[in-house]
Amino acid sequence: MKKLTYSALALLSLCCCQAEEKQLFNGKDLSGWEGLPDNWSVVDGAIVGKNTAEKPLKGNSFLVWKGGEVADFELTFQYKFASNSGNSGVQYRSKLEDQANFVVSGYQADFEFGKTYSGILYEEKGRGILAQRGQKVTINQGEAANNPKIEVAGEVGKSDEIQATIKANDWNTYRIVAKGGHLQHFINDKQTVDVTDTTAEGAKKGILALQVHAGPPMEVHFKDFVLKQD
Repeated sequence: MKKLTYSALALLSLCCCQAEEKQLFNGKDLSGWEGLPDNWSVVDGAIVGKNTAEKPLKGNSFLVWKGGEVADFELTFQYKFASNSGNSGVQYRSKLEDQANFVVSGYQADFEFGKTYSGILYEEKGRGILAQRGQKVTINQGEAANNPKIEVAGEVGKSDEIQATIKANDWNTYRIVAKGGHLQHFINDKQTVDVTDTTAEGAKKGILALQVHAGPPMEVHFKDFVLKQD
């Protein structure tokens, strides 16, 4: 009887410790998401973000997940560009600054059609680039909120080697892991940054959102969002 009880308790403990897994996109429509209708739609089972020449964006705009704030989590999704240019990203632990225009600020897992920024940690409308691709960094408090002291403590990989695994007009798998002040990005199973943010400005919770960048016309696709939370 004792062995059975201990086994049952162990199984219960294991179940309780497992992260909750949630699909964020139904593959059919934008239920659970909100953004500017001119810029966001669903086509062939993917969320499509567009900035067009006919209706160019005046500033970056975002599709916001309406499921609430995230704190410690792991998010996996797939992305690809359907244009030969463009910059995009996924905001996390972020803030909705302007409801009418869907303007968001905060941490961003960046990616682009080009060959420099995919995988970096950027802070939209904040401290800018916090970690270049391949870097392991610690962010410490600076003299001003928007001017932190960034210490490069090492590397997680070579930028050109990471870029070589990224497909230009095909699907790539992106994974974001955030635990306390420790933030990690991965593309196609290659770690791109490892960041420890010790500052007061480092958000510990906030919203998720997808970005369409202002500038030249572009089209980006997203699918297969899986969120795991403790």
